[in-house]
Amino acid sequence: PNLTLGAFLLSWFAFSLVFGSTNAFTQRYSFVLPRGGAQQPISRTYAATASIADVPTAPIAGMKPGTSGLRKKVEVWQALDDANKNYVENFIQSLLDTAKAANGGEMLHTIIVAGDGRYFNNEAIQIICRVLAGNGVKNIWIPQNGIMSTPAVSAMIRRREGGQAQGGIVLTASHNPGGPGEDFGIKYNEGLGQPAGEEFTDAIYQRSLVIESFKTVEGSPDIDLSASVGSTFELTDESKATIIDPFDCYIDSLKECFDFALLKDFASKSGFSLLYDGMHGAGGPFARKVFLEELELPETSLLRCDTKPDFGGGHPDPNLTYAADLVKKMGLNSDGSADTSVEDPSALPTLGAANDGDGDRNLIAGAGCFVTPSDSLAMICDNWESIPHFAKAGGPKGVARSMPSSAALDVVAEARDIPFFSTPTGWKFFGNLMSSKELFDKTDYTPFLCGEESFGTGSDHIREKDGLWAVLAWMSILQKANEGTAEGDPLVGVKDVVTRHWTKYGRHFYCRYDYEAVESDAANKVMDLIRDSFVLGDCSDVPVDDSGIRLVEAEEFGYTDPVDGSQASNQGLILKFEYPNGDPARVVFRLSGTGSAGATIRMYLERFEKDPEKHGESAPVALKSLADRSILLVKMEEFTGRDAPTVIT
Repeated sequence: PNLTLGAFLLSWFAFSLVFGSTNAFTQRYSFVLPRGGAQQPISRTYAATASIADVPTAPIAGMKPGTSGLRKKVEVWQALDDANKNYVENFIQSLLDTAKAANGGEMLHTIIVAGDGRYFNNEAIQIICRVLAGNGVKNIWIPQNGIMSTPAVSAMIRRREGGQAQGGIVLTASHNPGGPGEDFGIKYNEGLGQPAGEEFTDAIYQRSLVIESFKTVEGSPDIDLSASVGSTFELTDESKATIIDPFDCYIDSLKECFDFALLKDFASKSGFSLLYDGMHGAGGPFARKVFLEELELPETSLLRCDTKPDFGGGHPDPNLTYAADLVKKMGLNSDGSADTSVEDPSALPTLGAANDGDGDRNLIAGAGCFVTPSDSLAMICDNWESIPHFAKAGGPKGVARSMPSSAALDVVAEARDIPFFSTPTGWKFFGNLMSSKELFDKTDYTPFLCGEESFGTGSDHIREKDGLWAVLAWMSILQKANEGTAEGDPLVGVKDVVTRHWTKYGRHFYCRYDYEAVESDAANKVMDLIRDSFVLGDCSDVPVDDSGIRLVEAEEFGYTDPVDGSQASNQGLILKFEYPNGDPARVVFRLSGTGSAGATIRMYLERFEKDPEKHGESAPVALKSLADRSILLVKMEEFTGRDAPTVIT
């Protein structure tokens, strides 16, 4: 700090004469001259001698993105065999060519590159940045240490420098495992922070089939991802990478949705405690910022909030199976029912929550009470007065759920006169509804609430599902419910909120059976049987078995977007049933597009029960007869060889 500017420049000039010919980033300082004349470095710029190369390549089969990007085993991305040579480069070049075409033939000027911290994250960032620079992307924003949750990326696209970023490349396989032999993925978010639509991802795939070369930067050393925020790395004369704060834009967006002062006060109550499981994913550091730094909760509130490339050897999916430690600590059995062996239920945490690998999914639980994602969505909707984002607008102007989610939201929306939509699975379908006014100058549905049965919940503050947002929504519901609770009295808990809701609206028993890594041919046989025998066949010919559960109708779900008119077909097969007492039920079958190998058959079971006396039964038990009936009808065991699902959630 005491070095004069002239002396510093002379020293730096001498250093550059000695080292200027080496192929490494050289460091430049920027200065401010405050009153008093002392020079203080405020940022660093690193420059490198490099060249742009156009590298010949060939198409690689199978680069077709699913509902949440392209996911493959990490060894495929690492190109460990010649068949996958330049795998990352091919995909990113195809993506950039598609983005350029969609941008009127002009290359995008600002792109965010971030990941969830899984194995191969940092190496992939380096490869991607070189391809971006080789293609003339002028500004590349990278979060410090290369890690950012998916919701934070969406917030950064929308908010940083007035929304200057035109897109975001997100390195994640979401809730899938990470590490050697496990999954890696890349997805793309467009200029409003929303996941790329089907037209865009289909164009990426088509481009990948004809690619002949990719552009990259050669002779450039790796970017120091741990460099201080504000550091810039000049990859070419036209392109630079900047290290950015991963937290600021996202935390600002949350503060616009919730009253942090009220939540901080509520969190300090003697009867309140939180247990949050970060599952060693990207959401952990953000939870630390929110819960510890902003709301001043104790360190004991956090579980597995340090990021790890292999997620600690676990499966970062926030459900009853993979968040088993949290589930147990909340006084729950593995099926979500209350553990009656807990000696002192009052000692259990008030609110339990978990997020997945990239921080966009959530699990919500109370003391001895698991809240299904579909119920959680409906209860947030019914308690919108508790959430400032909705309350200041007089409530949500639109709500939506994915088709396989339960109809719990439907009955609340009808009762509260809120426009409602049922969409295919995939957050991109919610994005159009959220951006109806912003992007298409049509009906404004904001503030907007939406969610999926796969533990995803969110609103229009960003264009992704948001795990932390859901946790803060439930904290807000509990805060509002306890406004009249005297100090020292028992708090109104999650279970109280849930049981009151069921009494008012009825309970939609719901669970999902996942048959993972099924041979593709076997999975297709199951789907073909349902389509040919029931959707296209005559359900009245199907005999009733001893359960008395009667198949009454079958259909294949299709969707016409009410905003842009686009159509999505083959979005799920629905079997509709009727119980002997007349209560409706349904089972939905889908093949998941989020795995990296084989196929996952998802079977979604739902049954409505109005009688409060029957609401206390666990969902897997209440739905067992319906599950058995459906499994036999579709010949699940005969075609797949599986006598039980891999996971029940």
